[in-house]
Amino acid sequence: MWSLTPQKSNNMKKSIAIFLLFLSVGVYGQKKSTQPVYVDRPYMQDYSVKYYAKDSQVALKSAYADRNGAIKIFSSAGLMLPHDGQFLYPGSLLPDKRNRTSAPKKIQSLLAHENQFVFVDDKAIFSHAWAGTLYSTHELPGANLAAGGNDFTFLISDGYSLHLVKKSKTLFKVNVPGDPLLAINFDKSTGYFWVLTSKGLHRFDAATGQLSLWVSGNNLTAFDVKGNEAVLGSSDGFFKVELATKKAGALQQKIPVKSISAVKILGDKVWFGSANGAFALRKDGKFDYYQGERWLPSNAVTSISEGPKNSVLVLTKAGLGQICFKSMTLHEKAMFYEAQVRDRHIRNGFNAHLDNMDHGNITTGYLSDSDNDGLWTSMYLGGEIFRYAVTKEADALANVREAFESMERLYTVNPVPGFPARSFERRGFISQLSDPERWQHSPEPEWDWKSTTSSDEVIGHIFAFGALAELVDVPDLQKRSIVLIDTLMSHIIKNNWYLIDYNGKPTLWGRWNPEYVNGFPINIGDRKLNSSNIVAMLQTAYRFTKKPIYKQKAFELMQKHGYYENLMRPISQIGHAPDSADPNAKNLSDGWNHSDDEMYYVGYWGLYRYAFNDTLRASFKKSIIDHWEIERPEKEGAWNIFTALTGTAKFDLDEAAWYLREHPMDLVEWSIQNSHRGDIEKLAPNFRDQKTKEVLPPDERPVQRHNANMFNMDRNGGNGNAEHSAGDIWLLPYWMGRYLKVISAPVSGK
Repeated sequence: MWSLTPQKSNNMKKSIAIFLLFLSVGVYGQKKSTQPVYVDRPYMQDYSVKYYAKDSQVALKSAYADRNGAIKIFSSAGLMLPHDGQFLYPGSLLPDKRNRTSAPKKIQSLLAHENQFVFVDDKAIFSHAWAGTLYSTHELPGANLAAGGNDFTFLISDGYSLHLVKKSKTLFKVNVPGDPLLAINFDKSTGYFWVLTSKGLHRFDAATGQLSLWVSGNNLTAFDVKGNEAVLGSSDGFFKVELATKKAGALQQKIPVKSISAVKILGDKVWFGSANGAFALRKDGKFDYYQGERWLPSNAVTSISEGPKNSVLVLTKAGLGQICFKSMTLHEKAMFYEAQVRDRHIRNGFNAHLDNMDHGNITTGYLSDSDNDGLWTSMYLGGEIFRYAVTKEADALANVREAFESMERLYTVNPVPGFPARSFERRGFISQLSDPERWQHSPEPEWDWKSTTSSDEVIGHIFAFGALAELVDVPDLQKRSIVLIDTLMSHIIKNNWYLIDYNGKPTLWGRWNPEYVNGFPINIGDRKLNSSNIVAMLQTAYRFTKKPIYKQKAFELMQKHGYYENLMRPISQIGHAPDSADPNAKNLSDGWNHSDDEMYYVGYWGLYRYAFNDTLRASFKKSIIDHWEIERPEKEGAWNIFTALTGTAKFDLDEAAWYLREHPMDLVEWSIQNSHRGDIEKLAPNFRDQKTKEVLPPDERPVQRHNANMFNMDRNGGNGNAEHSAGDIWLLPYWMGRYLKVISAPVSGK
């Protein structure tokens, strides 16, 4: 079978090596090293509840919550209340008519004092709390700024004068020289009021009525004080001040947006508002950035305050964004996503996209077809297979069966033996579907099917069918999945390593023929990728059918046609095609193809797990880890978890868990902008299209599948017009991590 006729010494060495690989004995029995485990304890998950203003001409000025969790908004049209909002179902802002006897009052300012609402009109400072006993008249008709101090003392201002008022007595009057006042705050720990103008922070002593310039600044806009520290925002950054010594820190400009409109110290974070979103400075010196309608009704922030139930109120020109923080485990997040998929992302059994939505309204839109219905569904199916293997839940098995049957029908809805369609849909709608030229009428009445199936779908099918055959202890599903593996691989072998479409021609990407694969220069990704995928597919077919032809053909490709050498070639060698290459090679190597990464990793399940013997398995492990090393900067949850398949102790578990925790609960395709940020270090253009030194968290960048560049920072247009399914994006890596036991079951407590 194997020719070892001496040629060049290198060729002979390669032949001997492959021959030894073929002879080595081994059965599947993964030998894991001791791997780290992420203990799934509760963490704080953020999400947003939005309330939109109905009238864009109304100026929204401030928002506060009281001790009861009630929220009020002060606007140019008077007081307003949030109405009927919840996560993914935005509410609105309506006029506040709760206290009808106060309606005639000309309210000019709203504040929260001792966790109660306090109002300032042209005559008095008053509240509905404390049995209405707070009613302190004042002498400043234009008062529109206020802060409450100790013992119901209030410092109010019209922007030019300061009046200290207590029990209807004006204790002190102070004129502020220079620029108008912008804000007043009170620090309970020191007993001082603090007053901001554009040129400095002033301290007001309630005991003496003295106003003192404490620290100078330029173009100051907002501030907050807590204990001995003040944080001052400006049109060009922010800086901190140690109040006891008046020592000002350096102006911080490496921040998401330099022009600051609001500052609020909440817990161990400092929150900032700007004309382009809100951001929070964490203890580690990094920022959480809340930009776009994933988080806020608009990016123009006017105020920030503490909200009820561990939330933050971010008021914008278009409405209120309530950033909520909920204690949650990854398992609880998984159950939320499971419901999301089942509620609105299943089309004919496929894991589908929700398209043509009306500005984030998830009750609108339709389930769209996709070129990759088979791939996205195989990834969702894989996740549900792992879920069932871990939990044995009936719901998981029902999901497995439904997704599998949609994929099974891809093989029968078209007339080509062994050929899987890309998708299928009811007849009569081809002109409305994606790529209408690819659709064909099915022999089955009422149905059409999509042709031109690619290698993306094929490797996804084999991955899911193999996992199902191995891990789902339901005989009829196991048998049917093995039949499909055999059917698909028989088609490919019979057709000389091509996927042959209805027209008798190979599809554009369904090509594993040596003449095609080895026609690429060695540094073109498709040469390594297609070799890796076809070996994985043949190993999977042999593992479950035991038909010798699959093993024979795999070694023929590896030994005779160099596929072993192709797939073992270091990933770092992939790059631009040489000048002598043909146009196709140049086109395929104009930059890193992240869809290839998805195909590699989905294929690694069969490449490593179903390796013919332990010697090959050890080699394939080296290849997988070699690939993982170059992917590490992306902190891609799925790639890290797939790498754990090899048993390696080093697979960036913390980054995988970070990906799962930081992924947004809201999977709507909102417009997202990050390119303007000053807190991220951008890189020069490069082959991998890594735009920044450090990847942004998933909840700050556009929602995208695993086949996209994790360094994508922006998404323009189509604001709120579609929603992704969590089935392939999140549930696959989570449940695979649970199956591989590198993510624990949920654990209560800290």
